[in-house]
Amino acid sequence: MSDAAQPTAAEVRAAADAVKTALDRHLAAVERRSGEEDPAVYDAFNELAAAAEAYDELLYDRYDEVTPFEIPGEDTLQPYTGPEEPSALSVLIRRDYAVAEPQRLMAQARRVEAADEDAPDVEASGTVHGALGLLFGEFEADEIASRHKEFGLEEGDSTLWVTAADESADPGEWLEAPFEEVDPERVVCRFDVSTVFDEEFDDGIDDISDDDIGDDDIGDGEDEDGEDEDVEDEDGDAGLTDLDEEDEAARLEAGR
Repeated sequence: MSDAAQPTAAEVRAAADAVKTALDRHLAAVERRSGEEDPAVYDAFNELAAAAEAYDELLYDRYDEVTPFEIPGEDTLQPYTGPEEPSALSVLIRRDYAVAEPQRLMAQARRVEAADEDAPDVEASGTVHGALGLLFGEFEADEIASRHKEFGLEEGDSTLWVTAADESADPGEWLEAPFEEVDPERVVCRFDVSTVFDEEFDDGIDDISDDDIGDDDIGDGEDEDGEDEDVEDEDGDAGLTDLDEEDEAARLEAGR
């Protein structure tokens, strides 16, 4: 950021004062709240969050410094205001992929082309764009999700939203803009998948010291000295090995 665009020290100080004021108002609202869902507390919370975020941004722009505040994002579900007994619902799904292996993707598309006797003379499998059209036209989206590695794809984030409706839409009513009129207050539930959750879990594991693990926490695969043991079931068979990556991916997808 250029010096001309930087906030002044006075602006940063004013933002800090706004945080202090919002903090006092939030505490006062909490002290006199009338119930668990008091709107005054809700408003004071939002005011405090906005003031803290503004201060954080100005502080960084001016001094290249940050605060320890973690401002709640906008990805949390809003209060549900839809019908208590929905007579219809919509399921909205987004899955992101990276084209990790274009050659593998196009090779799979060529197999689809070769098996289609009615395929046009122009080969669509020669480009990534054409190959994607062939594969997603041939396979269901759920099958591609479970076999994405075979198609040279790498999974990114995904989300599934279930939204309630008063009545079913007429045929073709929303096809021109299928995701344009999604009301977040009618979302019954949502399911998100992202590697960011794995990173947060890993961070939590790293915080666990050896002293936190007692003898009772030692797995069946090791003895108390940390040596490997053969694990057998009641029939005397050796324990199952880890699932391979593709089987594991399929299992996770089926459980979503």
